[in-house]
Amino acid sequence: MPLSTRTVACLIYPDVMSLDAVGPLQVFGSANAERAGHGLPPAYALRMVAEAAGPVTTSAGFALVADVSWATLDPAQLDTVLVAGGDGVMAQLDNTTLQQWLRGAEPQVRRMGSVCSGALLLAHAGLLDGLHATTHWCRTDLMRRDYPAVQVDDDCLHTYDAASAVYGHLFTSAGVTAGIDLALALVEADLGRPMALAVARRLVMFMRRPGGQAQFSALLAPETRHAPRLAALLEWIPSQLGGDLSLDALAEQACMPPRTLTRVFQRELGTTPGRYVERVRVEAASNLLSQAQASVSTVARLCGFEHPENLRRSFHKHRAVSPQAYAQRFGAGALLD
Repeated sequence: MPLSTRTVACLIYPDVMSLDAVGPLQVFGSANAERAGHGLPPAYALRMVAEAAGPVTTSAGFALVADVSWATLDPAQLDTVLVAGGDGVMAQLDNTTLQQWLRGAEPQVRRMGSVCSGALLLAHAGLLDGLHATTHWCRTDLMRRDYPAVQVDDDCLHTYDAASAVYGHLFTSAGVTAGIDLALALVEADLGRPMALAVARRLVMFMRRPGGQAQFSALLAPETRHAPRLAALLEWIPSQLGGDLSLDALAEQACMPPRTLTRVFQRELGTTPGRYVERVRVEAASNLLSQAQASVSTVARLCGFEHPENLRRSFHKHRAVSPQAYAQRFGAGALLD
């Protein structure tokens, strides 16, 4: 089937996050540049759309220029619609005309997705009901509270899945730079993995992260304002990954009863001690695999998983890939069993 030019429209509004719009569009633009270098026509036509054509002030204070009003667009002529996020998203929730346009456009376009808090606009329009969705980590609690019909996933980069009839059509992404990962996944689906990797190299990106990867590093100890003993424990955990990090061992280190420690974890971090430790171990294992420092079996032992199968299960849960696939994709010749 011959390639036709796909029109990608990014929806912006006052106080939008500039990178939410410019980042993904640059990925598509760079794919065009890569094709031009091979004497091929552009794959994408890019449009910035807003309620009215003209300059739109971003949350950074400078303006982006919308070349057309979304109200005048025929959605049937669009391939992909991306809804950017930003500080101005809350005001747009009251924009009933925009909500109606999104609901009308969704069945007519091949793909519709959001970047960062743009997911709130899709959720407010009722488009995410019954679906898994994500957004910037600081908005996930609000999204879960205000849109209970949405299955909020606060620990992934994006929900796009080219193989899914549902998530290949309607999808969301996490904060800011996750929109670039989403756009790379869309380019890979359209033009193949070599093109997506070429674009990543052109943009000097270290790697294209899979959608199931966590939004932030578990090795960065979160701030715990009201529990100094917990803060000390979080700094201690990464140095003990190969040892005993059971609840009893953590409680002894923190000088708290196990039940008290569990309550403090839930209050301060919104998770259990066991889940937190697992995330830190997966993060450390990811670093070792990407640096080609050891085999999967050795990584499993060093990071406290004891057996490679335990590491594989945790990787599938947190990274949506196996350790071997992660090493092959992001490592520099990692040793595999």
